Amino acid sequence: MSCSENNEHSCDTNYCAMRECKMEDYASEMPRWCKGCGDHGVLAAIQRTMRDHFVKPENVVAVSGIGCSSRLPHYLRTYGFHGIHGRALPIATGVRLSRPDLKVIVTMGDGDCFSIGGNHWLHALRYNLNAVVLVLDNGVYALTKMQVSPTTPEGVKTRTTPQGGYLPPFNPLSVVAGINGVSFLAQTATWLPEHLDATIEKAWEHPGLAFVRVLQRCPVFMPDAFGDGGLHFPMAFLEDEWGIPVSSFLRKRGEVQAHDPRDLIAAQEIAAQLYPAPMGLLYQNTDLPTYEEIRFSRRQKPTTAAFRQRLEGVLDQYAVGKPRNLPEVPVEPESGVPDWMAHRPRKPERAAPKRKLHSKEMDEQLANIRKETQEETINKLVNNLLQMNP
Repeated sequence: MSCSENNEHSCDTNYCAMRECKMEDYASEMPRWCKGCGDHGVLAAIQRTMRDHFVKPENVVAVSGIGCSSRLPHYLRTYGFHGIHGRALPIATGVRLSRPDLKVIVTMGDGDCFSIGGNHWLHALRYNLNAVVLVLDNGVYALTKMQVSPTTPEGVKTRTTPQGGYLPPFNPLSVVAGINGVSFLAQTATWLPEHLDATIEKAWEHPGLAFVRVLQRCPVFMPDAFGDGGLHFPMAFLEDEWGIPVSSFLRKRGEVQAHDPRDLIAAQEIAAQLYPAPMGLLYQNTDLPTYEEIRFSRRQKPTTAAFRQRLEGVLDQYAVGKPRNLPEVPVEPESGVPDWMAHRPRKPERAAPKRKLHSKEMDEQLANIRKETQEETINKLVNNLLQMNP
């Protein structure tokens, strides 16, 4: 596919004119996920979206936390940041504020996002950063060998709940729909590759924080989750001209429900239903300003002259000699140094290193040598300053 075949996408024309984009352009090392893991499908969907939008790999930053899904930046040939548990969204916020020209993709697991990273998750939704946020939800802590997570179904036995989970699973869709400032909410599944690709592409084109929950089973610890991996899982596909397309194949997998994704109240009602699970675009608001736009619009950009003055002031703090283009300053007789140097901030003195005392005579000798050396150094410094300012 080349630029001439699709004139409706936003791409780098020089990059497209030079060569056609391929899947291999966005692949790095071989993924080390388990066989049958849905993370493979999510990685392929992201690569296909980047290929179809003719994206330069160096213009994308993949950020993740900790978990099986958080290894995705290693397998995507872009800039990547493998962060710590639950902190992927703060890192993505820093990237967007410092480099708003880069596209940001955030991948997290259900425990990484909804549990330890829950506070960052809520505020990132409120900020409405311009980023794609994918939560790969398998309902269990899989990397640490099966512990209960916020979305683990009730009654499922894990290593931390050997008698079975005590609480019903957490519903992240209803939480996202209730956040003030949310602009994009969608749900898909890895066993629906066609729907997964269309959802990620829709999220990629959204101007704001596009939150996508991706349902998937863990083939090792949760092989029977979601009705044997989606075979017997009740689903309702949301259909609208502004939403995710529902193909004839998808119509055979579940019921079809008409829904306008611009209606927030209707989206909140749909998000509250667990079965059949809503699949598609629940809500989208493209008119909501992003956090970057709000911050940058209120920032006063300095003039060239003001910027140079600030820069010179910063550099002068580290000058060894007298800064250039400064008027002559008379030497103060009392201190023996120019006024401009006397007011410079001084580095704090380092504490003397502790040492073992051997004898009183040795201590006296060392003290005398140190005193003579300090006096000699000070005299040389004063003489040099006097020569510079006669």
